[in-house]
Amino acid sequence: MAINKLMRATLRAISYPDINSKKHYKTERLVVNLAHKHYLRPFYRIWDHKVLVENHEIPVRVFAPKMKGKFPVLLFFHGGGWVTGSIDSYDKVCSNMAQITNHIVVSVDYRLAPEYPFPIGLEDCYAVAKELFLNSDIFRISPEEITLIGDSAGGNIAAVVSLMARDRGDFSPKKQILLYPATYNDHSESAPFPSIIENGTDFILTSRRIRDYMDLYIQNKQQDWNNPYFAPLLAEDLSNQPNTLILTAEYDPLRDEGEAYGKKLRKFGNEVEIHRLADALHGFISLSPSFPHVKKSYAYINRFLQHFI
Repeated sequence: MAINKLMRATLRAISYPDINSKKHYKTERLVVNLAHKHYLRPFYRIWDHKVLVENHEIPVRVFAPKMKGKFPVLLFFHGGGWVTGSIDSYDKVCSNMAQITNHIVVSVDYRLAPEYPFPIGLEDCYAVAKELFLNSDIFRISPEEITLIGDSAGGNIAAVVSLMARDRGDFSPKKQILLYPATYNDHSESAPFPSIIENGTDFILTSRRIRDYMDLYIQNKQQDWNNPYFAPLLAEDLSNQPNTLILTAEYDPLRDEGEAYGKKLRKFGNEVEIHRLADALHGFISLSPSFPHVKKSYAYINRFLQHFI
């Protein structure tokens, strides 16, 4: 259903254009965690673990399909602008994902900015990915049966983990799924993407909020602003990347940069699918599985996962 005038007015009213996320990020974290808590989650198919990296433990949560058996793995990095979100706030998303895809979902509770700025949370995610790929036999699968997946900032992380894996040579992901990913560094009025201007004020996720989150995430702007591990669209070389599925939302300021990343991946010889969901907003994967956009998303995801076995 198209977004009508009443819905536009409602979205505009709740887009918080005047909130300074740099000052109020702790409040936003609390709101996100309370709003998305999964009070009825099925404990019997969920396990909490920790991955030990040097002197730091990274919490991970494992979600399994209801049936018993051997399943491929989706390694999931949550969204939230690198500043909010957690394995708790994404409980419902990951539980649904495990059931709908018939995959085990491993969700990573990486450290958040600004307390832990770039690249600390990213390195947490890379460490978990490396541990999983090098020890995939714990799930009785091969590394080729592991797919990286993330939404928004988590989509950024999934893309960057793939780049880092290629550059460091530790492991080699074969598949990645990027849901409305952040891939660029400029979300001001001078940004090269029309979606920043067209969708940057009236659709809940505003361009100002994106800029605030990025400012909280980046520690040394002068040094890291053009770092491809911060903004992967800036990478000069995107060769040898996984088969990629990118899903974007029509009314999302991040829409164009996500699609541009897919097109650039293609230019370097990678196999890429890009699908824009009409009338969708940023963050749609967190909606109920009964929503049309979520149903369509999982149709794309399942087809992609089954095609690249």
